[in-house]
Amino acid sequence: MRRSLGAVLLAGLVAACRATPGEFTLLFLGRFPAAAVHGLSWAPDPDNSRLVAFDGALTPTRAITGPDLAAPMAVAAIGDRLLVTERTGEGVLFDTAGHVVREWQSPFVAAVYASGGGTIVAARSPYYIPQFRAEPDTAPLIAVLDTLGRPVAGLATIHVPATAPLTQLANAGAITVGPDGAIYFAPLIRDEIRKYGPGGDLRWTAKRGLFRAETDPEYLPPHGGQIRVKNALVNIALALGPDGRLYVLGAADSAATALRLDVVDTATGTILAMRQLGTVPTAVAVDARGQVRTEPVAPLLARTGGRPREPFEPPFALPDLAGDTVTTARLAGTVTLVNFWASWCDPCREEFPHMAALYREFGRKDFTIVAISDDVNEAKMRAFVREFGPPFPILVGGGRMRAAYRYRGLPYSVLLDRRGRIVERIFGFGGPREFADLSSTIAKEIAAP
Repeated sequence: MRRSLGAVLLAGLVAACRATPGEFTLLFLGRFPAAAVHGLSWAPDPDNSRLVAFDGALTPTRAITGPDLAAPMAVAAIGDRLLVTERTGEGVLFDTAGHVVREWQSPFVAAVYASGGGTIVAARSPYYIPQFRAEPDTAPLIAVLDTLGRPVAGLATIHVPATAPLTQLANAGAITVGPDGAIYFAPLIRDEIRKYGPGGDLRWTAKRGLFRAETDPEYLPPHGGQIRVKNALVNIALALGPDGRLYVLGAADSAATALRLDVVDTATGTILAMRQLGTVPTAVAVDARGQVRTEPVAPLLARTGGRPREPFEPPFALPDLAGDTVTTARLAGTVTLVNFWASWCDPCREEFPHMAALYREFGRKDFTIVAISDDVNEAKMRAFVREFGPPFPILVGGGRMRAAYRYRGLPYSVLLDRRGRIVERIFGFGGPREFADLSSTIAKEIAAP
C-alpha cells in the first residue's frame, strides 16, 4: 500500500440509496466519495489500497484488497456493482465479493466516474492531471458511457483558458448523477456548482460568493524544478444524500488544507446549510431525514481490525540472469520484498538505489529482495542491470508478469512474511519516506516470533 498520498486533488461521486431514519449512509470518507450497495456504504481507502464497507451505524463490516486496487479515489454504484475510480483515471468494476468484472480505459487523459438513474458519465479527473495538454473548444465537458465504459455521447463543452495547455486543469471537477439522470458538476478551481439535465441543458449554477473575481489558471515561475500554477482549489467531491439533497465537499482555504460541507437544494441550487470540517480527515454521513453525522477517519478505520494475511499467488519459478531457476518456495523462512520493474519505467530507475540500500541494511538470513523484470526486450533489461548493478537477484519475467499478478502499473512490490504471506502491497515509488517506513516494517517482521 502507499502510506501517504499527500495533498491529492480529488472529486467524487455517489449513488443515492434508500435509508431509514437513524441509519446513516456514508457520503465521504475523508476527501473520498462512497457509494451505497445492498445496505452498505462502500468507501475508498487509498492509503491502504482497499475498499471498506460500512453499515448504517458506520461500523466497518468488510474490506476488499488486491493488486487491482492501487489507489482507489471514488466509488459509484452500477446496480449491485462497484465502479471504482483509480487515481490514474482507470475505471474498475467490481462485484461486492471483490472480483473484477471489467476495466475501463479513461475517455480523457484521466477520468473520474459517476452513475445514477441508468446514466454513466465521466469527467476530467482532478485526482491526477499527469500532463498539461490543450484541447479544442468543441470538446465535451462530460462523457456519457455505455455499460462497457465506452463513450457514446458528450455533454456541454469545455472552457479553454487563456493558457491553453492548462485546459485539463480548468475543466477537471467533481461529478455525480441523480436518480432522474440529472448530472451535477463542480469545477475543481472555480466557485461553481452546476446542474445539467440528462440531455446536457444547464438547469442552474450555484455560487458561494468566495471570490470577488475569478480568473483562468496561469503558470507561476518554476520553483525547485516544479511547474506551479496559480489558482485556488474550490470543489473536492459531490454526493447525493438519501434525503435527496446534494452534498458538496469544498475547500475552506485556497490550498484545500481545511474543508467545508455545503448542502444544496437540487431543484433550485440554493445553498441550504454550510458546516466547517477543519483539517482533520473526517467521514461525513447522512440519514434519510438529512441529519449529518461526522466522525474522524482514523478511529473509524481503526475499527476495521486486523485481517488474515493472504498467500502470495501465483507462485513463480523464473530464471535469474545466469539461467538458474528461482522459485517462491525457496524464499520460505525469509522476509522477502518481491519487486516488479521494467527498463522503460522511470520511477523504477529512481527506486533501484533505494532498494539496494534496503537490501544491504539487513542480513540475508532474515531478508532478501527478488526483482522481477517485466521487459519483453532482454537486451534492454540487461542494459538496465549493467547501469545500476543491483546487489539483489534479478529474475526474468519476459513480459508475462502483469497478466499473472494483475498489478496496475510499475513499479509494484509485495512484502512477504517468513511464511510467504502478504504483509503489504506497495504501488509506485513513494520516495525516501516510503522506504524508511518499509525498513521499519521489515524490522518488525524479522523480530516477530
